[in-house]
Amino acid sequence: MTDETPLPSAEQPASWLKRFVNVEPGEVAALLASFAMFFALLSAYYIVRPVRDEIGVSLGKDALHQLFTVVFFVMVALVPLFGFVAARFPRRLVLPSIYIFFVLNLIGFWLAMKTGDKNVWVAGTFFVWGSVFNLFVVSLFWSLMAELWSHTEAKRLYGFISAGGTAGALAGPLLTQGLVRFVEPVNLLLVSAALLTAAMIAGLAVRRLKTGAAGPEMDATGGGILDGAIKVFTTPMFARIAIFIFLANVVGTFFYLEQARLVALTIPDSAQRVAFFSGRDLVVSIVTFLIEVFGTARILQRFGVTVALLALPVTATVGTLLLSFDAALWVVAAVMVAERIVAFSLANPAIKVIYTLASPDEKYKVQNFIDTVVFRGGDAASGWVYAGLGGGLGFAAGAMGAVAMPLVLMWIWIARRLGADHHQRAEETV
Repeated sequence: MTDETPLPSAEQPASWLKRFVNVEPGEVAALLASFAMFFALLSAYYIVRPVRDEIGVSLGKDALHQLFTVVFFVMVALVPLFGFVAARFPRRLVLPSIYIFFVLNLIGFWLAMKTGDKNVWVAGTFFVWGSVFNLFVVSLFWSLMAELWSHTEAKRLYGFISAGGTAGALAGPLLTQGLVRFVEPVNLLLVSAALLTAAMIAGLAVRRLKTGAAGPEMDATGGGILDGAIKVFTTPMFARIAIFIFLANVVGTFFYLEQARLVALTIPDSAQRVAFFSGRDLVVSIVTFLIEVFGTARILQRFGVTVALLALPVTATVGTLLLSFDAALWVVAAVMVAERIVAFSLANPAIKVIYTLASPDEKYKVQNFIDTVVFRGGDAASGWVYAGLGGGLGFAAGAMGAVAMPLVLMWIWIARRLGADHHQRAEETV
């Protein structure tokens, strides 16, 4: 080996990564660990998601909006418990302890479904659990990211990190379709548990790579167990994030319930319904992944957070107009696909970038409260409004569009104000 022979270094992996993301050499290992963590996390969820959606259709639209209400109250009950854990335990232990709890839940559901009949109570419980599980584990992931990555790093790297989750959302349905030919569907819950465990291990690796074995992450956030809720109602920026998320879910749940109604009318076979939901998830994942890898960071850095936020309510406005004219299954499916692509690739990363400007306490408690209680509060409110307006008729009756249109216009205004809040706080932080 001569003096001119290049030696392996951290810059070599950075060179191939730079084709996709503007990463610095010292960030490579932590970035890849973050990508892997989100990949395993959403793979775990998307293995069970089609089953949850099919259960929702089989239970019927009347039961669905009631279940969304149950999920909301379960979230309200869990917030003080999470606040207690976040306030009393070192931050490095919060995520692993809650992930282990959900791993045990998956094993418990596997035992219940393996040894007993899947009656309406088990089905309803699993639907509620799946709705809680998804929000808590993803919210904790982004709390960890907001704690470890700075605001500037987030604008460069969150698109690529988000792509890890999208790749997992793509791998989950593919893994489900491949394994279900050889194992009982109930055994897939164990696969999900294994992937969630892998995500937890990757999370521990990210923290060590970014902070070392000691430091401020050893401290608990402190404060009261309801601090997150209090700050949402007393801090204008967090209040606008909450309203943005709430409106997103009210409108999104209109679309979801309309889809459930049309799927029940159009696709009578249970297996075909699962295939429909899996196929839709596959399209969303592929397109979202491409945007996250090649477009998200560029949009955030060139056009800013405000444009990324506005993209979602503008998409919902177009979708509401389309459904008001033609409430067919292919239309609502296309609207939901477009809305989810924009949400995952632009709006969600923009919101997560804003959280990097928050304090450690806010990154966990505020974000968790908004991502769980406010998120599912939008589901519950939308479900009851949908039912009250005669959800059996859907958008074709005109009432849904008449309610949804003012909401999406308000949503656009909130997105602009939230973008201004972010700009102001970013300047103050600098």
